[in-house]
Amino acid sequence: MAKGFASRGMGGMGGGINMNMIKQAQKMQQDMQKMQAELESKEYTAQAGGGMVSATVTGKRELKDLTIDPEAVDPEDVEMLQDMVIAAVNEALRMVTADAASAMGQLTGGLNLPF
Repeated sequence: MAKGFASRGMGGMGGGINMNMIKQAQKMQQDMQKMQAELESKEYTAQAGGGMVSATVTGKRELKDLTIDPEAVDPEDVEMLQDMVIAAVNEALRMVTADAASAMGQLTGGLNLPF
């Protein structure tokens, strides 16, 4: 090792800057873990067909509840019921994604980080 190399730090940057960056990264990681736990504990409910079908998903993107109004059940038009179920579930999942993106944006200050 060249004499005096260790005293310059990495690439000539001072050690204080590197430690500060490490501390900031650790805090961001802790904040992200806390945010993820909060998001996973939430529930998101969406409706379709004027409220005839309601779907609730968790922040973990798992379907937790599905409610179908008996009036929506028409044996002659099962496809419409299927479409309403799909629409309600997809909308609830979009709500989870939008909430997570919003929380991540607040945490990262709008930086477009690949998480």
